Amino acid sequence: MTAETVRRIAAYGCLTAVCLFAALCATAKPQCGTLVRQIDSVLSRYRATVGVTVLSNRDEIVAANDSILFPLMSVFKFHIALAVLDRMDRNRTRLDSVVRIKASDMHPDTYSPLRERHPGRDFSITIAELLRYSVAHSDNNACDILLEYAGGPEAVEKYVRGLGIENTFISASEKTMHDRIENQYLNRSTPTATARLIETFFENRLFASKYKKFLIRIMTETSTGQDKLKGLLPPDCTVGHKTGSSDRTSTGVKIADNDAGFVLTPDGKRYYIAVFVSDSQEDDPTNASIIARISAIVYDFMIRPTDPNRPTLCHPESVSADDAAGSP
Repeated sequence: MTAETVRRIAAYGCLTAVCLFAALCATAKPQCGTLVRQIDSVLSRYRATVGVTVLSNRDEIVAANDSILFPLMSVFKFHIALAVLDRMDRNRTRLDSVVRIKASDMHPDTYSPLRERHPGRDFSITIAELLRYSVAHSDNNACDILLEYAGGPEAVEKYVRGLGIENTFISASEKTMHDRIENQYLNRSTPTATARLIETFFENRLFASKYKKFLIRIMTETSTGQDKLKGLLPPDCTVGHKTGSSDRTSTGVKIADNDAGFVLTPDGKRYYIAVFVSDSQEDDPTNASIIARISAIVYDFMIRPTDPNRPTLCHPESVSADDAAGSP
């Protein structure tokens, strides 16, 4: 799929956002009409294609523009982390296992706090710290090292599909995406596939508990995109998420601004949310505010007084908020 094809699909999606929202939500959840209208009031104001999915208790609460494959950008670092932890579990590799990194692995001209900490020299680091740099701090060099450890893009895509997650295509490393701006369209997925992947990780035992707790923990430590999903949420809820952000084309279009993760409310409710903004003509703060406002609307809907027609959000066998804050 070419970048131009993606743009044409995105443009079509922008025109049909209202219809998609109404059809999808009215069919699945008749009681969420207010939620649909509130989200649509946000989407209709901006020059961007926005995809939204919210899941709770294995149930789809709302989905919009979900037939569009959005560029994942750094959200795919979550996919990589799952594949890495699966391999570590199978090989019984400890999180504190040390690997040697060459200075040549620290590519210049890409976002990398890890490179800034170890400039121009070889160094040793634990796999846990590589994962923390990649997921919590969105380090591009750490990401590519872990991607190679996982077996490359094809292996990560195969792992994700093996979990039953469709509509996810991974074929590019961070270096590849930075070689040509068009390559930033290569890794793509729907909001529902991404939210479903996070839900699958959270609600199931994909690997040993120590690995699961560690990934949950570093997702809650995410330092990037504090103005996205978390931006307007109260401080007493727990948010674990992975952000993504692209470069801009020569015409100033932002290829993608994303955030996807889980939210644990103070009263124990839980849901999974993905908000993808693509081909945006808005500035970065505006893109972030789109995600933040949708996140706040969803949060308010989820914590409203109990409605007997609304699905129960807590699942007794899943990981608790205590696990989210636990140590590996």
